[in-house]
Amino acid sequence: MASQVAMAEPVCLLENTPSRGLVVQQEALELLSEVTQPVVVVAITGPYRTGKSYLMNRLAGQRRGFSLGSTVQSQTKGIWMWCVAHPCQPGHTLVLLDTEGLGDTEKGDTRNDTWIFVLTLLLSSTLMYNSRGTIDQQALEQLHYVLTLSEHIRLKAAPRRSEDELEDSEKFDSFFPTFVWLVRDFTLQLEADGKEISEDQYLENALKLRAESTPESQGYNRTRECIRRFFAERKCFVFDVPAKRKDLVHLEEVEDEQLDPEFLQQLEKFCSYIWEKAPVKRVPGGHVITGRLLGKLAASYVEVIRSGAVPCLESTVMALAKAENAAAVKEAVRLYRDLMEQRVKLPTETLEELLELHARCEREALELFLARAFQEEIHCAQAELMDQVEKVKETFCKDNEKVSRDKCKAALQDLFQELDKGIRDGAYSVPGGYELFRGHQQALVDKYMELRGKGLKASAVLHEFLQSRQTLAQSILKADLSLTEMEKQKKIEEEQNKRAEEEKELQRKKDAEEKVKLQDQLRSKEEHVLQLRKSLEAACEKQLEVQDRMIRHRCQEERALRQEGFEDKAEHMNWVTRRLEGERSMIQSNYSGLIELGLTLLVKAASLIFRFFK
Repeated sequence: MASQVAMAEPVCLLENTPSRGLVVQQEALELLSEVTQPVVVVAITGPYRTGKSYLMNRLAGQRRGFSLGSTVQSQTKGIWMWCVAHPCQPGHTLVLLDTEGLGDTEKGDTRNDTWIFVLTLLLSSTLMYNSRGTIDQQALEQLHYVLTLSEHIRLKAAPRRSEDELEDSEKFDSFFPTFVWLVRDFTLQLEADGKEISEDQYLENALKLRAESTPESQGYNRTRECIRRFFAERKCFVFDVPAKRKDLVHLEEVEDEQLDPEFLQQLEKFCSYIWEKAPVKRVPGGHVITGRLLGKLAASYVEVIRSGAVPCLESTVMALAKAENAAAVKEAVRLYRDLMEQRVKLPTETLEELLELHARCEREALELFLARAFQEEIHCAQAELMDQVEKVKETFCKDNEKVSRDKCKAALQDLFQELDKGIRDGAYSVPGGYELFRGHQQALVDKYMELRGKGLKASAVLHEFLQSRQTLAQSILKADLSLTEMEKQKKIEEEQNKRAEEEKELQRKKDAEEKVKLQDQLRSKEEHVLQLRKSLEAACEKQLEVQDRMIRHRCQEERALRQEGFEDKAEHMNWVTRRLEGERSMIQSNYSGLIELGLTLLVKAASLIFRFFK
């Protein structure tokens, strides 16, 4: 079952040290490794000493946790993490990331600010930017980190092959988080042209571009263009001053009754939105991220940055997929084995009974695998799963036969003890002894057949047992003086015919068992193919949804640019939209081919596996 970690207080996820730079903290990774639930990752960034930590504590449902501080010095260094049970989504964990203030003048080297911002963006599913006063030019200039994102993030490992291909930055909105701008100590009226406007409209108005072609206007527009292009989903909240000035230095101790009522109402509205609307963290391709995977992402990104390279999402996801698919196979096989051990009581009376349990356990293991596995190279991992499950099943089949044989042999030895004693004592070395022996033996055989729990090898073991006693039976027959030689020969032939019929019946059962095994293998193959098709089709739908969202975003931005008088920019946006529409058709076509290829490879792998075990 998925598990979460209840953290009493935040821990440092990423330390920003003067001597070593950015360092991932092992304690945080170990805590995340225990979170197997999907995570909703809400991060906050912005200038230092703007009250970010207070809002994060309230999102955690607490007053204290992230350090607030009461001086002009920045308290948070690096990125701190707090995992709490999600208040609105059962089975999910809310991961809160509080980052050190951007632009802290006490830092001797501010180059890490950009990487802190990039990492926060890459790890979060909702990114909140916290500032004070108003959304004006100064506030936007403090968010200058968006201007260089194309230099610090790569979407694809390979460079563009032609001028018609879109740059990575044209697709950033496909995986960038929801963007929420928080404006603290807001004192203006939400009005425009004499009409009341919403907080979201206030943000969009602040992001409007200037139509002039002067250098000043170009500088004015740059950050706004990046925000509009990179963040398709944008939200804004404004907050009044929360309390009297004397209470601000220890705001975490101020009771709600002492807070400004307007601020408290705004705070409740903000928390409700984040709890109810913040999405689950996903990576390109749509795979849902758990706490364990979030830790791996953080470690991978930091390792790349420390090496001097630029994080590449395609490479990171592929490496993560390879490791996670291997782990998914291992976990699914372990689940299958555990379920079989719990549910199968050896020996089973029939092979069908064992294979019925196998089918149910295999289905549950396959469901677990598909829920955890990435779509990248999934058919290879699934073929490995089939191979390993088949091996475990064969072990159970062999154990089933062995336990049945052992029980049957023990039962026959116990039943025939008195008969063998009688043979040793000469009880059948008398006239009519052979018929007496046959009667006693048949009575014991009947008792044996009535015994329960012998398993599927009852007939085969009995046949082998009686075959092993043929010489003994013939010696009793030859010693019976009441029978003529002709009668003795007739009895021998009858016994031989009976054993021959038993051989035929055993062979028929053996052939039937082989047929049942083949049918089960066919069922298994069809089940794997069906579930893989469903999984790949679902992945295709998710990819098309992302593409459709990007197309809608571009269409909206194109309309806005035309309204603002930027025909050249609008035409470029139209060109991007057409390219995205072309890519959508290619994705649909490629996925159809990928699905068929994946199914073909899986079927071939299954055929090889089952031929090996045949």
